[in-house]
Amino acid sequence: MKKLFKFYFSFLLIFTFSFITSCSNNSMKPEDFKNKEPRLVIEKYLSGNVKAWGVLQNRSGKVTRQFSADLNGKWDGKKLILDEKFNWDDGEVQNRQWKIIKNDEHNYEGTAGDVVGKAKGYSYGPAFKFEYVLLVPVKGKEIKITFDDWIFKQNDKVAINRAVMSKFGFKVAELTVVFVKD
Repeated sequence: MKKLFKFYFSFLLIFTFSFITSCSNNSMKPEDFKNKEPRLVIEKYLSGNVKAWGVLQNRSGKVTRQFSADLNGKWDGKKLILDEKFNWDDGEVQNRQWKIIKNDEHNYEGTAGDVVGKAKGYSYGPAFKFEYVLLVPVKGKEIKITFDDWIFKQNDKVAINRAVMSKFGFKVAELTVVFVKD
């Protein structure tokens, strides 16, 4: 009986450790990119017209939806107003307007109609990280989904966006987007 208890206790300990370490997905930090090029200045890149194409994957990696989007940004020297229009492959059209304020060289705050509270943004080198909670419609209800959103500038025209969406610390979906600036 003692051996069985030790086995279960060891198993539980290993499982708990694995669970805790798999939930801490903060190994990559915006500051890791501070000396890399090309520099992404989000208010500059998203000013004007930008086209986007993306795929949404469920937690097991299966592509569940695709979209194209038109983005139009206006920068007034302190705030970026970004209008987004998503055209989903199932016919749904979704609009969002972001208001993103630049607090200093590296820190931003953003709001949108379907964002809970304020989004926090961090910009270093070619990377921009945006953290926020979005109200997502699911089966007639709105659920809160946490976004860990990264944009990486590739050149003056192209940026790649990768977002992990989670609920209660568990990944529920991933989003991959390619941006092309006009």
